Amino acid sequence: MARITMLTPDELDPELRRRSRADERTPLELGLTRIFGHQPEMARGLGAFGAALKANRTLPERLIELVRLRVAFHNQCRSCMAIRYPDALADGLTEDLVCSLERPMEADDLDDRERLAIRYGELFATNHLAIDDAFYDRMRELFTEPEIVELGLNVAMFVGVGRLSATWDMIDDLPDRYRAAGEVTPWGADDAVVVR
Repeated sequence: MARITMLTPDELDPELRRRSRADERTPLELGLTRIFGHQPEMARGLGAFGAALKANRTLPERLIELVRLRVAFHNQCRSCMAIRYPDALADGLTEDLVCSLERPMEADDLDDRERLAIRYGELFATNHLAIDDAFYDRMRELFTEPEIVELGLNVAMFVGVGRLSATWDMIDDLPDRYRAAGEVTPWGADDAVVVR
């Protein structure tokens, strides 16, 4: 059971309920909105930030999703690992590709930009001070500075919100494998949920 009460759609602020399309989405698809709803104004602000990241995205959906899932593994954010986004699937994300995340630096089906972005996300989640001048010099070889900023903002959201979600233990609505004790992974999943 989640450590913070998960609100039902009827309990959400009417504007947040409308913006999140709460009446047409499953509890899993509503995810954090059910907890953020305790602070509707803050939820709207965070939602606006997330929407701006999405609406202004220049990096490939597939790349962002691979980074998100690898960060989710390091965060052990089970709800983050359990979901897949349709835009990433349309951009070539497959479960075979997700399996590459077990050893991304050795994966043949990832390109150099994907590997470097994944490494950036890993370091951000596990040892952020290792992202030094030399690392940013490597980043500049494959990414423009606006792309580096975009990646950084996405990863900051993934790490921060994912860790918060993990502490709230939001596993009630997840498929069984994501509720198991011990470490779980996003790879090898045949029960990931595509959210709308």
